Parts: sequence; structure tokens; C-alpha cells
Amino acid sequence: MSRSPPASSESSSSAVSVSGSSPSRRRASPPLHSTLLREDFDEVLESEVFVDVNKLRKFARHGIPDEIRGEVWKYLLGVEKSDRSNEFTQRRARYESYQDIDKENVEVSKRVRGEVNRYLMRTKKEVLLDPHTAPDIFEAVICAYINCHNHVEYSPALISVCTPFVITMRNECDVYSCFERLANVLSESSQDNNINKRVAQFLSYFRMLMPELYNYFEEEELDVSEWASSWLRYLLSKELPTPSVLSLWDVYFAMPDYIEFHPFVCLAILRHLKDLLEDLEQSEIRSMLLRLPKMNISRIVSQAYNIRSEIQVRYSATMSPRS
Repeated sequence: MSRSPPASSESSSSAVSVSGSSPSRRRASPPLHSTLLREDFDEVLESEVFVDVNKLRKFARHGIPDEIRGEVWKYLLGVEKSDRSNEFTQRRARYESYQDIDKENVEVSKRVRGEVNRYLMRTKKEVLLDPHTAPDIFEAVICAYINCHNHVEYSPALISVCTPFVITMRNECDVYSCFERLANVLSESSQDNNINKRVAQFLSYFRMLMPELYNYFEEEELDVSEWASSWLRYLLSKELPTPSVLSLWDVYFAMPDYIEFHPFVCLAILRHLKDLLEDLEQSEIRSMLLRLPKMNISRIVSQAYNIRSEIQVRYSATMSPRS
């Protein structure tokens, strides 16, 4: 799958439908605040000498326009460098390095294609991916990653983690570079000891903040490890609708500590769904936790900040010396 590197990594023909609709469809005019936001991003991205990543982080916290999300993510993840003096040389080196990676893995390829096809069937009404080109991109990127990281075993979750990059990036090399950055972070944070501690701490917070819902889950004999571990391991990429994942990751990639912040987002989601979950039975609860509904991510993130502050206050009170 040899291709010439584009002068700009966003200039090659699109492999996906970034907007979630067919390019031939007429688009409605964007709202004024969206236009102003796009202008803010463009001003930073069009700088010829230096891209101010701190400004990108500031803007990204309020969401990134679909059309430039991939370009912004590359800077937020450190794939593209702020200093543009050697931009083309660095891009070419990254492209050539990716081309040299072995992308053949018969066993993994079959499993990747099967999982991608299931995703395409499940989301066909949303038209988020081009069904003709997306399977090839997933196959090449996932196989390349596993071949380069021998300690990593194939998991369907890799498709979920990779999907946002296939949607937002127009160049396969960029998909790989960003996916590799995130997958390495998730792999490190999900090692056996780490994930066990994170799940235990998350459940402790859950029991403290929402004891009624926690007890209800226990009464319904819900397998906590099934959903809580997945929520924490893969940044909700398996459970949230893809548009919600994109919005959530805009916020995350703008943060220096999104892995540490993520459990509070999970708690905010539980609090948001609390009344609904308490009216469901075990199988229905399980289905909802594994396939979350679309929600207002901005409100969820705001609630997550409140929850983090609430927990910090409670722990400070318990740790302070009593008179």
C-alpha cells in the first residue's frame, strides 16, 4: 500500500466523511459561534513559523470544528511539532518510517475486517466512514501497530480506539501516528496492577457518591468488572456513540492529565443516567452501560469537574485533624 507523501498531511483525498454526511449534500450555514471558533483555530494553524499549541488547547476545550479536528489533534497529541521550520522534513520522515513497517498479519487482518464490518453495519445511518476505503485503513494501521509492539495482543477494542482517527484524518500515516500515541498511553495505564487499582478507586468513588445506585447494581448482580474496566481502559470509545467520543476526546487531548480526569467523566455519566438506570433490570442495565446513549458532552465534562471537586473536599475533610 505504497503512497506518495502529501505536501500537507491534510491535502490528500479524504478516506472518510468527516462531517458525517455525503459531500454532495448541501450543508446548512454554521452558527455564528462555530464560525468564530473556526476562525480562532485557523489563525493559529495558519501561522508560518510557530503553532501555538497552548492556544489550540484553550480553544479545543470548547470543541473542535469537524473539518479541522484531525489537524488540531495532531498538534495536541504531539505528532506535529509546534516549530514549523522543518515541517516537511519531519512529515516525510514520519511517512517513510510508516511505509517501512510490516503491515502483513493474516490472523489479525481477518479479525480487523470482521470487526470493522460490524461497526459499519451498526453505524450505516450515520455515514461516518467510507465503507470502501475504511477497512483497508483499519487493517493496515492495526496490523502495523501490533507488528511494531509485540507485547500487544489483538482486541476488538483497538478498532474502537482507532475509529476516531480514521474518521478525522485524511492520511493513513497520520491515522497510525495518532493512534499509536494514544494506544501506547492506554496500554501503559491499563497494565494489570494499574487497571486493578483504577477500577478499585473508581468503585470507591462510585459507592461514596451514589450509594443507592451502587447498591442497586449489587442487588441486580451486575458484573461491575465487565463495564467499569472497559470504560476506564478505552476512554469510552466502545460505549459512547462515535460523535460523542469525538467531542469528549477534543476535551481530553487538550488536557495534560486526561487519564486521571477520565474516571470523573465516567462518574458524571452514571450520575446523569442514575434515575433511568434505577428503573431498569439487570439485562437492560448491562445493555445501556455497554451502549451508552448520545449525551451533551459539555455538560458531562462540567459535571465531572464538579464531581472531582466534591471528592477532593470530602477527602480533605476526612484527612484533616480533628479538634
